[in-house]
Amino acid sequence: MSLGMQEFVTVTGIVIKAEPIGEYDKRVVILTKERGKIVAFARGARKTNSRLMAPTNPFSFGVFRLFAGRSSYNMSEAEISNYFEELRQDFVGAYYGMYFLEVCDYYTRENNDETGMLKLLYQSLRALTSQHFDNRLVQCVFELKSIMINGEFPQITSTSGLSETAIYTIDYIMRTPVEKLFSFRLEGQILEELAHFSSNVCKRLRDKNFKSLEILENIK
Repeated sequence: MSLGMQEFVTVTGIVIKAEPIGEYDKRVVILTKERGKIVAFARGARKTNSRLMAPTNPFSFGVFRLFAGRSSYNMSEAEISNYFEELRQDFVGAYYGMYFLEVCDYYTRENNDETGMLKLLYQSLRALTSQHFDNRLVQCVFELKSIMINGEFPQITSTSGLSETAIYTIDYIMRTPVEKLFSFRLEGQILEELAHFSSNVCKRLRDKNFKSLEILENIK
């Protein structure tokens, strides 16, 4: 649908970044199913009575209605189905979630098919808000799967020093659809092995320091 020089667009996604612009506006980055990562401006979203105030916060998942101009999107309205409000009550869990948002911002691009990363982010945030999973396990699964989705993964060799259980777990993460990833639990030595392996892989394959991860490592 068009309105003058503007195209009306509806997308489904998660707000992965938000920052203030001017006195009352927000600039948000949304990871979407339809258009990959996009930037949108929400006019008046910082006014206390704005219907866009809550939907433009990070972690908000839902349907966003936008006007696509020549150089940017402008948000008209949003229907949020999950704010992941539990993370607002969980200081440590929130930093895990913010780390995941940072990683998604690092990997994804506009007008690219980012469905895999969007699904992974959504399922990982759900796992963070569950009482059934250790946050460190959620982090490992998210890290290893995100690397694989983006076309990289190191070979596991006999010199990796991993136990058979850890190797099986890594293989499971690699071959399992995102929707079924969080169907197991780990603890103790196996979780420590997996965390150590995932950390080393990330340091080798990612050329960026993530602020939320640095904070996490100091508060774990």
